Amino acid sequence: MNELINKWYRNHALLYKVLLFIATTLLIVYLFPKSGKFKYSFEQGKPWQSENLYAPFNFAIKKSQAEINEEKRAIQENSTIYFNVDEGVKSTVLQSYKNQFKGAFPDSVKQKSNALYKIGKDVIDRIYKHGVLDDSYNYGPDKNVVLLDNQTQVASITYKDLTKTNAFINILEQSLAEEDLSEYDSNFVSLFFDIVKPNISLNKAISDNALKEELDRVSPTRGSIEKETLIISKGELVEGKKYDILESLKSEYESQVWSESNYNWVIFAYTLLVALALLMLLLFLRKYRMEVFLDNTKVTFIFFNIVFVILLTTLVVNYDSRYVYVIPLCILPLVLKAFFDARLGLFSHVLTVLLLGFIVPNSYEYIFLQIIAGIVTILTVSELYKRANLFISVGQITLIYIIAYFAFFVIHEGSVASLKWGTFGLFILCGLATLFVQPLIYIYEKLFGLVSDVSLLELSDTNSKLLKELANKAPGTFHHSLNVANLAEASANEIGANAMLVRVGALYHDIGKMKNPTYFTENQSTGINPHDELSPKESARIIIDHVIDGIEIAKKNNLPDRVIDFIRTHHGMSLVYYFYLKERDIDEDLNKEEFRYPGPKPFSKETAILMMCDSVEAASKSLKEPSSTKIDKFVESIIGKQMESGQFLNANITFKEIEAIKKVLKSKLANIYHLRIEYPE
Repeated sequence: MNELINKWYRNHALLYKVLLFIATTLLIVYLFPKSGKFKYSFEQGKPWQSENLYAPFNFAIKKSQAEINEEKRAIQENSTIYFNVDEGVKSTVLQSYKNQFKGAFPDSVKQKSNALYKIGKDVIDRIYKHGVLDDSYNYGPDKNVVLLDNQTQVASITYKDLTKTNAFINILEQSLAEEDLSEYDSNFVSLFFDIVKPNISLNKAISDNALKEELDRVSPTRGSIEKETLIISKGELVEGKKYDILESLKSEYESQVWSESNYNWVIFAYTLLVALALLMLLLFLRKYRMEVFLDNTKVTFIFFNIVFVILLTTLVVNYDSRYVYVIPLCILPLVLKAFFDARLGLFSHVLTVLLLGFIVPNSYEYIFLQIIAGIVTILTVSELYKRANLFISVGQITLIYIIAYFAFFVIHEGSVASLKWGTFGLFILCGLATLFVQPLIYIYEKLFGLVSDVSLLELSDTNSKLLKELANKAPGTFHHSLNVANLAEASANEIGANAMLVRVGALYHDIGKMKNPTYFTENQSTGINPHDELSPKESARIIIDHVIDGIEIAKKNNLPDRVIDFIRTHHGMSLVYYFYLKERDIDEDLNKEEFRYPGPKPFSKETAILMMCDSVEAASKSLKEPSSTKIDKFVESIIGKQMESGQFLNANITFKEIEAIKKVLKSKLANIYHLRIEYPE
């Protein structure tokens, strides 16, 4: 049991990666749509590229959403409106008219009273033929109307047959004018205002229910296709009814109710594909980025970003797939490039986009756009710590989105007449959202303990607290570090390494000398050498300890691990050769390992560059009467010894790159030690 526990403990890093791999795969599969994926791709107006397609099962031909909306609009326009009618109101109005008629007209018109009375009664009969509305309603004149009395239908008419509020005035005036009695308009109007009461009111509940029943009867389909029916032949154009049938088949295939067996097979297939993609990422890290693969925090960081992007896309697609292009997917390669390198950023981006193809609509178009945008991101974004660079790159990314989308739209539609300008606005919003990468990088630095070029720029400030302390306690070491930083930065630029990282590493690589500054020759200004009073072993121990002391000081001051790596590796596993030779003269049987730096050896281009530049710059102080020939031999000798002792075996640096670095160092040293003319006194 103990042996099993010990075995697990020794392989805990690998076990963690396996668990992370499984958890990430399951989480991504959980976010995926749980249905089949239509295996054919087609475009309207383009030839059918696959073999003859026969219906795999019976299915209905679905109407487009526009067709369904048009049908519903027509139903709403032609729907019947239901009104309640109170038949007793007319009798009440007639009785009121009979009672108030004499009082409304003076005695002087008694000879005309019979004619006037008849006119008023006829008007009442006319306006109450179908009824008087209680309010003005916004319906068309030909709108179908059903009158109900105690829920029983009593008439079916049109809306124009009903008398609107105060419409009796026009009817009354017209009737009086026909009998040449218009002089009595005001009397009649006053009388009718007092006695006319509405008897028609809208029954909204029944009207709404009737409309809802009609709308619910709208069929989402028109016709059906029987199983084994030929849908489309190879080479046939996908248009008109053929396109509608294919869209219906695709929709039916992806939305049909799956049996438990089918569902499990779909989940299993998704799991295989996602696991395959993530496995490719892990294999890439193991083969080309071993330092990242061995760091569980960095692997977790990469997987976290992939899952985060997929989660964000899933949420947006579930809300409204039209907004899928608002998601700033280019943040993923930007972040990974900031913390790692461009190649890893692009590789992760491509795998993520391929996985998103299972979620988004128009997957081919989406994948093409996002991969092109990711490539542009990697190619254009450099020196992210310069704010202008980010704005320029975001502008270029947005432009690429717009151009690619425009091209796809023209291919689909064949013209620009119906171009959706709003989509261009989505791309602009996406570009603005991409600018959030700067604060996101800062958040990631704090959460995962990583370091970006922005942080490196801050660390390169020679006015920082730690570097000012180094300048005060060990001014010679500080000056040496500045010279090494300049040499290392030039060398890194020559071979395409991270110049900012190697410069910061050079500035801090010797901070351990602050503990015993006078034991290092560059800080001995009085001519007194403390090593004269020590044995070679003691002197070697002090010299070697500046690496350990530097690591302690760096950790105390919260320097990033990427910078501490330079402190650990800048001497590799080389010997403190001067004191080793002195001790060997005394004791030929000495232990060579007592004079060796603890290492490790440089394991990246940047740490290898620093080792070369540090050794060359320090040893160059011993050159007497330097000439270009002496400098060339000197550089070749120093770096040649490092190569012979295998100091660069763990670094991914080539012979060609080492030769390029030698060339830079020779040129820089020649400029530093160039001969000046002797000025007359």
